[in-house]
Amino acid sequence: MAAFLAADGGSDTGGPRPLTTDEASRLAITRFRNYQARGRAVTITVPGAAGGLTVTGSVDYRRKVGYGVVHGTGRDRSSDGLIQWTPTAVHVRPMADAPAHAPAAPPGSGWYDRPLLSSGSALDTSLSIALGLGGDRPDNAELLPQNGAAWWGREQVAGHRVDVMTGPSSPDHSGTAGRVRYWIGSDGTMYRVRVSVGSQPEPVVIDFDTHEYVPVRPLPGTTPAR
Repeated sequence: MAAFLAADGGSDTGGPRPLTTDEASRLAITRFRNYQARGRAVTITVPGAAGGLTVTGSVDYRRKVGYGVVHGTGRDRSSDGLIQWTPTAVHVRPMADAPAHAPAAPPGSGWYDRPLLSSGSALDTSLSIALGLGGDRPDNAELLPQNGAAWWGREQVAGHRVDVMTGPSSPDHSGTAGRVRYWIGSDGTMYRVRVSVGSQPEPVVIDFDTHEYVPVRPLPGTTPAR
């Protein structure tokens, strides 16, 4: 699901080449690492022809729920505000002067609910992708190279030495190998993901550990997912 992203520095682009056994093992556990951590701090950069959006917040990979603040980039502030989302629903609270980080306890009123769209919205697609980057078990390391996963290089991301790898073809969409690019540390920790989305000219970029992780609390009046 993505294209190449310029390095923070120290780039070593010797690829593409097939994954080694160790690289395949790290790619296989990277989503499981997020699940083991329970949650990660994320910054989601969403492309858009009329200007992009940036979501700064946290994702709980056990409960499959995210929470943060949205800011428009290169556009008006009509989309700014707080946001909480699950695989099926989006809750938004518009704010004329949205803070840099969402309050740890979501406000008790002012929320609007809508379904999470499965297509036609770069924001909703980006939110869904972010939730999908955690899994309750490792992937099959032996199948990843067979289905087109590859190594592309080594880089530095936020002070971490990482390997850049592309994911395999989707099980139900052959020929899609390489559409997702992962920046993965030596222990399998995911530090960045870049994904191409539909007809958008630029990819979605999800960076991890860009700020302190704050556990996601349910909105007042809602039942926490389990």
